[in-house]
Amino acid sequence: LHALTHHRTTTGHPTTTIAWGPWTTGMAHHLDLRRGMRPLQEKEGLQLFDAALTADSPVVVPMHLDAHALTAETGSVPALLRALVPVVRRRAATREADTFADRLRQMTSADQGTALLALVRDQVAAVLGHHDPLAVDPAQAFRDLGFDSLTSVEFRNRLNAATGLQLPATLVFDHPNTTALVEHLRAEVLGASARTAEPRAIASTGSDPIVIVGMACRYPGGVTTPEELWQLVASADDAISAFPTNRGWDVARTYDPTGEAPGTSYVREGGFLHDAAEFDAELFGISPREALAMDPQQRLLLETAWEAFERAGVDPMSLHGSRTGVFTGVMYNDYAARFDQAPDEVAGHLGNGSAG
Repeated sequence: LHALTHHRTTTGHPTTTIAWGPWTTGMAHHLDLRRGMRPLQEKEGLQLFDAALTADSPVVVPMHLDAHALTAETGSVPALLRALVPVVRRRAATREADTFADRLRQMTSADQGTALLALVRDQVAAVLGHHDPLAVDPAQAFRDLGFDSLTSVEFRNRLNAATGLQLPATLVFDHPNTTALVEHLRAEVLGASARTAEPRAIASTGSDPIVIVGMACRYPGGVTTPEELWQLVASADDAISAFPTNRGWDVARTYDPTGEAPGTSYVREGGFLHDAAEFDAELFGISPREALAMDPQQRLLLETAWEAFERAGVDPMSLHGSRTGVFTGVMYNDYAARFDQAPDEVAGHLGNGSAG
């Protein structure tokens, strides 16, 4: 419409297009005034409608924009609105950034961390409506705290106003918890010198560039560690056992010594992980219902990957965001096909729970 309006006007057919802001009597009357946009009263709107006919531009935008509210959080008018509200407070934002950085530089490293942690917790509490900032767990993911796209932007804006920085709208997705964000803010405010050097892989000059620093495993015979596996091999013990009793299997009906009845087994023993159902779902941020619908191979993979780091003396959480990965091979996954008559409360998780 706006393009058509410009075209008609330039070809001698004067036309006007009006891009209205919200009215008090319209669908957008509930907009948050903190966003800097105030709805038009009906009388105002009608007056602006008449004024639009005498405007120099063929496209007009009747809208209440509060320059003070628009610049209160970020120090400048949003880029989309700068042509409408030519009020930019870049210098104020720069002064705020310098002041904040100066205050941090005068602190010890520990005090810097404490001050930044308090700042982030305060802003999280303000955005999400917590009465006590101390209730914000620094290790809990922002997603789990309740952030969505809108609150993430508001949170970013508040931090920009408090620090004078120009942080991206993806802040809570790039740095997913308070602890990670505190370190990012420290580096942003104090410069590259505050960043911790990240270890990088260096090719070995020896014949074998791979060094094993941690292992974890699960095997039949009650094997839960590499040491127990070695002991099993060295002692030549038998790892075969009777069918598990905690799987809901009708072992008596399943067994047929003739091996001729359909859907039965002619043996009553095999190599089983009897503790496969013991899984700490909360540690991995998985709900109990989702854990029920997960292929046991996935649960075992999560456990052993985590233990491999722990056995190497490395806190797995300390590697978040680093150039570290766990590489895995999966032969097959037929759990979902064997999950007959899944309860309604877990059926929605079967797709992810059995994905290769």
